[in-house]
Amino acid sequence: MHPRLRSFIGSVAILVFLVGYVWAATAIADRLPDDPVIKLVYFAVAGLAWGLPLLPLMTWMNRGR
Repeated sequence: MHPRLRSFIGSVAILVFLVGYVWAATAIADRLPDDPVIKLVYFAVAGLAWGLPLLPLMTWMNRGR
């Protein structure tokens, strides 16, 4: 597969994933108790956790360059 096509497909997939991830993260955050410590921990974890599922996709996008 041509590297430009691979990058385009990967970029679209990242955008779709992030829209779904943000929607799910905010939906879960709405159900959390009003304790600021719980929300701080949740948003710290949710703010960093989005990268883990995208690592294989980014590796695939950069393969063959």
